[in-house]
Order: sequence, then structure tokens, then C-alpha cells
Amino acid sequence: MALTDTTIRQKARPQASAFKLTDGGGLFLYVTPAGSRLWRWKYRHGGKERLMSFGAYPDVSLAQARELHRQGRAVLATGIDPMAARKAEKQTDAMTFQAVAEKWYRHWKPGKTAKHAKDVWHRLELDILPTLGSVPAGDLTAANVRDCVKAIEVRGALDIAKRQLQKCSQIMRYAVAHDLAERNPVADIQPSDILPARKKRNYARLDAKDLPQLLRDMDAYVGGEHTRLALQLMALTFVRTGELIGAKWGEFDLDAARWNIPAERMKMRTPHIVPLSKQAVAVLEKLQAVSYDREFVFPADTGKPTHMSNNTILYALYRMGYRGRMTGHGFRGIASTILHEQGFNHAHIELQLAHQERDNVSAAYNHALYLVPRAKMMQVWADHLDALRVENVVAIRRA
Repeated sequence: MALTDTTIRQKARPQASAFKLTDGGGLFLYVTPAGSRLWRWKYRHGGKERLMSFGAYPDVSLAQARELHRQGRAVLATGIDPMAARKAEKQTDAMTFQAVAEKWYRHWKPGKTAKHAKDVWHRLELDILPTLGSVPAGDLTAANVRDCVKAIEVRGALDIAKRQLQKCSQIMRYAVAHDLAERNPVADIQPSDILPARKKRNYARLDAKDLPQLLRDMDAYVGGEHTRLALQLMALTFVRTGELIGAKWGEFDLDAARWNIPAERMKMRTPHIVPLSKQAVAVLEKLQAVSYDREFVFPADTGKPTHMSNNTILYALYRMGYRGRMTGHGFRGIASTILHEQGFNHAHIELQLAHQERDNVSAAYNHALYLVPRAKMMQVWADHLDALRVENVVAIRRA
């Protein structure tokens, strides 16, 4: 017979030995000699007998015990152990944002450079975890994250504020994907909703008409040989300064006239191919003669096993009289302007500048797009620079 509240009141009185009052389906009330009345459910999972507790009567009423029993049976019907499921649920409820962040970090960091991974976690420890770390992941609100990110912006670190907002969103997406939270509240916030727009940085660069003199000044540069050749290779390839100075010999295939820059060295964290003109290959062959089998194409002057400084190229331009008029980045702008004006395909130029949209699906494909027309474009560009060295103005051959 199923239990009723009347039956429980009449029969659930303590005796010399503990006993059970059954309700059916394995659910029973366990009465101890001390007078405790405890709801229990006996079931089998994986061939083993299990005993699950639902609390004490009357704190947990007969109706509530039956509902818990019903829920447990529903979980068991799916093949999952209800006790294990409840334990996991309790762990999830107690999972803090920091605990989720640590799990996300272990999942995210494979494939990243050790330095990049260390920097990302260090910034989280400085900017985010002291404020949000102790908040249960399931209780995190958009307002919590907004206030934390705004505090970073207030101290003048706008770029860091934007990156940390993105990282918080990545962490909470991981939480949702792994059943550690029901939703990602950071998805409700866009950087433009809470952070001011940064005025676009305009790098100093010469007008196209001044390029011939710059090229001649670079050829006549009396500083270090590596610096002079770095300036020449930058003009020929118009890569970013960091991508140039960090180049390693293992990235180059001179026979195929290709420079394969790995994803970890690119701003967009996806690989990039630079077709090399005959002039670029010639510069690299000169560099091979002066690098003495070192790992980096542009080794540091200090003799340490690293590459030249970020400021080496900039200071060389200063010494040549171009302070405030030209930067290493300026070569990219000049090349883009001239190639666009002369009718080269916009997509080819943007891909060569590594400006294209780099989502996770298309990145590995896009970096190798249009290699043949890009190689032709880079050779035309190199021939144009050669012509500029001997004449003030030479029209580039149209695409």
C-alpha cells in the first residue's frame, strides 16, 4: 500500500530497531531508533544496488519525496546514475568563474605559443579574476562583467578592456558548452555598447612621390648590414614590422620563392604566405651570407639568441632624416595605395596585407588564395621599386 501522511504519523514512530515504510518503486521512509524519518530510494544501476537520499520528513513532504523519486527514475531511464548526476549538478552549482576560467584555459592553450598563453592568463589574473573569480559561473551577470571591464577602461587601457571582454565571453561560452552554466551573459554585451571607440591610428608615411628618394637613401644607409637589408625586404614584401624582424630561416623556401609565416607570429593568428619576387630572394641570399647559420634572419646585435629590436627599423629611418614622416608600417600603406591606384585586384592586395576577414572556418583556406596572381603582383611591385631608384617618377605597369 502506498503511504499517506496519516499512515506516516501513525506508524513512523521510533522502535528499538530501525525499520522501513515503503511507498513503492523502491521509495521508502527509513525510521531510526532515535526518531529520524529519512526518505530513501533503492535502485540498481550497472548491476549494483544504490541507495539515494531525498532528505528528512516532514521537511521533505510525502509529495516532494515522490516528485524527487519521479525525477530520479526519469534520469535512471536514460541510463545515467541519478546519484552521479546529482553530484555533478552540485559541483556545477559551486563552480566559480575562476574555476571555469581555469578549465577554459587548459582547453584553449594547446596550439598557442607559451608566451602568448602565459600573457593571456597573466592578464586575467590582473584584470578579471580578482573581481569576478569568486562569483559562481551560473550567477554571473552582464552587469558584473560590464563594471569589471569599465574599470579597466577608466585607467586608460582601452585595448586591454576590449580584449578582456572578449576573453570573458570565450570563458562563458566554454561554460555553456560544458554544462557549467546555462547561458553566457557576456554575449549580451558588445564592446561598442560600453567602451568608447578609439580613433584610428594613422601611421606616418611618405607620399608616393617621395618614395624614390627613400629607396636611394635606404640603399646608401651606413648602419648595420642587417638593418639595411631589413629595410629593403620590408619595402619589397610590406609585411608588418614584427613579422619581419621575427622571421626565421625555416620559414623560407627560396627555391619556391615563398615565405610561410606561421599563425603564431601573425597579428590575426592565422598563417600567411608571402610570394617572393626575384629581388626579395636576392636580398635573402645576401642575408644568408651575413647571418652565419643563426636561427633568425635578423639576429640581435647583442649576440643574444633572439632577433633585432622593434625599434631598429624606426630608428634607422630617423637617422636617414624621416622622423615623423615615415615608419616601417608606412611601407604597407604606400604599397596598398599605389597598387590600388594602378588597378590591381582589391582582394589580392588585402590578402597580401593579411587584412582579410579571418574567421576560424576560412582562415586556413584564405591564406593560400590567389597565390599565382599575388606572386605576379609582388614581382611587378619589386620591378617598380627598381625603376623608382633610377628615375623620380615611373608609372607602374598596370595590372
